[in-house]
Amino acid sequence: MLEWIAAACFMVLMAILWPVVKCLGAESHSTLLLPRRESRRSAERCDSKPEGQGEPDALALICKPSALANYLLKHCMSFCKSLSIPKWNWRMMSSLQTVFGALWPFDCPVHFIRDHLQLSDDGLVALDWAVVGAAHYKRRRTSSNSTSPVLLIIPNSFGKITRNVLKLCEAALSHGYLPVIFNRRSQNGTPLCTVKLQQFGDPTDLREAVRYIRYRQPAGQIYAVSESTGSGLLLSYLGECGSSSYVTAAACLSPVFRCQSWFESGPAWPFHWALVLYQKICLSRYKTVLGELVHTDSLFSSCSLKAMEEALFCHSGLKGTTDGAGSWEAYWERNDPLRDIDEVAIPVLCVCSQDDPIRGEPQATLPLELFESNPHFFLLLTAHGGHCGFSTSDEGPIVWSHQAVLEFFRATTDFFAAEERAKLAARRRGLSGPGKTFRHRSVSTCKRLPVCSHNIHAIYNWQRSYTR
Repeated sequence: MLEWIAAACFMVLMAILWPVVKCLGAESHSTLLLPRRESRRSAERCDSKPEGQGEPDALALICKPSALANYLLKHCMSFCKSLSIPKWNWRMMSSLQTVFGALWPFDCPVHFIRDHLQLSDDGLVALDWAVVGAAHYKRRRTSSNSTSPVLLIIPNSFGKITRNVLKLCEAALSHGYLPVIFNRRSQNGTPLCTVKLQQFGDPTDLREAVRYIRYRQPAGQIYAVSESTGSGLLLSYLGECGSSSYVTAAACLSPVFRCQSWFESGPAWPFHWALVLYQKICLSRYKTVLGELVHTDSLFSSCSLKAMEEALFCHSGLKGTTDGAGSWEAYWERNDPLRDIDEVAIPVLCVCSQDDPIRGEPQATLPLELFESNPHFFLLLTAHGGHCGFSTSDEGPIVWSHQAVLEFFRATTDFFAAEERAKLAARRRGLSGPGKTFRHRSVSTCKRLPVCSHNIHAIYNWQRSYTR
């Protein structure tokens, strides 16, 4: 009921402001698009539209030129198909796109089976496995022999399961994935068993969850998708773990990169107000227990996202903290998603729109130098789409951004499989040449068994975990 009321309020507000915003948007549209020639610094931009056309590209793949980039442009059809939205359509307005993707009700055929995972400090996180139809009435038994890929979905940092997340689960199931949603402590109905909340970019809980998924599905590859501010957690995890992340490829839908400045300035006021109110409603359930750690009066009287984050994790809100380790600057030194970005060792696709009302202006919020210099990062930039919206008037059962992500996963997997086959063939040719005596060892040497690289029972006591 609350979602319906919020959606109706936003619709009425945007309907009133539509003529003004449309006029302003028409005047500033030419400055929003990033010119192709101006973006060339030390690397070229791999555009999905060939040169020689007069109008700026509505869709561009910005990355460092590489064999993988060329393969993606050739095999990902969504990378070459821009969002076709008529000028008179309501989807041209980024605010309505954002509200539609986040709050609009959706009769989803997907149901979830929840696993509560008890962590090493006795805290709880929840893993919601997506299933279709009446299967949700049965207890889910995870088969370690299953080779189906796992799609780990990280929602926004506020724990809201949006329409887009449900649509992504539905699309992933239709493509043979096993979707699972990671719910942080106290979010989306997860019990708060310890007086501790997860900091914005602390991947400790996610690391344990990924290891658990890897333990349960050792034969299936793991892919990860994050939405909105949830991308901060995913990028932090990939940066800290590097090549030991157990993730084959990852994608971020409308990520917020410069998180400290985003918390300080905040999004546009209607969305800022809605996010603050939603977070207060979620935390009010634990007001008594949180009173042991933070000053709840300061927390629930906060009027901004920065004030709430400070009250929860920094010296201004924590009880008994007087040193500089709890300052705002020190907090973001530990939680900045880009702090270890150079250590990311897998392909990462970021899908963004230039008219994103949550992230802000692209010139100030998109780190283009990252995509132009780091071969692991790819930016799929559209002219329209809002924040996690990307809805089109002629779309099918799968949202354009979800189709792009799934094509990206398939293409990267095929690309690296082809590279591995080529290396294997070259190695076999070398072993069969003169002077090579270990020709019969090639099969056993190159075969990779789907085993977990660590003794999971020596790290965690899984008997403490329970399933509801």
